[in-house]
Amino acid sequence: MEPHSLSERQVAILQFVNNYISENGYPPTVREIGQAVGISSTSVVNYNLRRLEEKGLISRSPAISRGIRLTDEAQTYVSTHGGLSGVLPIPLAGRIVAGEPVPTYPYTGSDDVIEIPRDLVGDDAGLFALEVVGDSMIDAMINDGDIVIMKSQQVAEDGDMVAVWLTDREETTLKYFYREGDVIRLQPANPYMEPIYVDPANVTIQGKVMAVLRRVG
Repeated sequence: MEPHSLSERQVAILQFVNNYISENGYPPTVREIGQAVGISSTSVVNYNLRRLEEKGLISRSPAISRGIRLTDEAQTYVSTHGGLSGVLPIPLAGRIVAGEPVPTYPYTGSDDVIEIPRDLVGDDAGLFALEVVGDSMIDAMINDGDIVIMKSQQVAEDGDMVAVWLTDREETTLKYFYREGDVIRLQPANPYMEPIYVDPANVTIQGKVMAVLRRVG
């Protein structure tokens, strides 16, 4: 099976199915596939799944909503061509303010997914994406509307850029993290904004920035 025998849409579907199974241990639904590859019609997704089945790359159990399996030939295709494992779907979990904190919980549920090159972040465990609102991190080349790729973790080292939940204010913000004596300094990357000093008891680390996707235009 050569790459040119698959359409771009079929390659995208196979990429998503392969990565989804690798991350979750079970296959996606037809609707999840459509959302991931930008196909609104489930019938169009099913058409392309039938083509992949005819090419011997997947098998399906029509009576089961998650009845898609990659065949041995698909596994060989993935290992031979490599590109299928190079795309990583990341859940877009919501928005985060890179400015003065505002009352909003940071990680509302979402069905949105973005895809990034797997080698951009290395270890893909616990990754999620957030859209940045505000301009407090502009000197770190993070602008309003950019997407930050986060690794879920509850600890931070001095100098890490982190998403922080301020429990006493019920607010969230994106800042550099520093321990200074008995307080935590949350430092913006904007010379016109002041740092935020908070009691460590009121700071919950939600994740560390691993990569930034720039908004163009």
